[in-house]
Amino acid sequence: MADKSLPQGWHVVAVQSALIAGCVAGALIVASAAHADTSTIGRTWPIAEPDAMAEIEARAAKQPPNMAEKFGPRSGWSALKGATLGVARQNQVRSVVPFYTLDQEIRLPNGKLLYPAGFTFNPLTYVSLPQKLMVVHPRDLGWALKTAALTDWIILTGGGDAKDDALSLGEKHGRALFILEERVKERLGLTVAPVIVRQVGQKLELTEVRVDRAPVRKAIP
Repeated sequence: MADKSLPQGWHVVAVQSALIAGCVAGALIVASAAHADTSTIGRTWPIAEPDAMAEIEARAAKQPPNMAEKFGPRSGWSALKGATLGVARQNQVRSVVPFYTLDQEIRLPNGKLLYPAGFTFNPLTYVSLPQKLMVVHPRDLGWALKTAALTDWIILTGGGDAKDDALSLGEKHGRALFILEERVKERLGLTVAPVIVRQVGQKLELTEVRVDRAPVRKAIP
């Protein structure tokens, strides 16, 4: 039974006091947890390594304004020179299985041998090639741009005009172009271009295309 000697409204004040006390206690618990999260336990040392961004900015400030002048004209850049191929004289389709042989063994973290050196397998058994590869001579780039889908990769061979490198032509046509590397040429068994490479099952289908061009007439002296 409630004590009638207590003034009116005591119950309300008591409830409010309890709520305030609970909120304060909760705040103290949260503050203690936050303090524990940011507390330092044990000895600490300042970071001795220089700031990476400051180091990059300092090195960049020492570089010449135009780095291209240091490397010379693009026509002399060896990185832009692709592998050479012959010219496709007829339309034909052939297939290649891009077998790969491991030159070293592969072991699991526990030391167990997974694949020995010399193990040969077909990568297309495990991965897929979603887009087509269109390998063309620079002079056939116009044909490739009209034929290739947006997702296809256009790869340029070497041996053309020095100014017709993948970087310059890519900037000119607003499309990413790639360079045919010797290892890709060997792995795919490429001999002539233009050639369209696409995956069919666990093989690569190579479609060699003859691109007819109008004969160029020489000026009469």
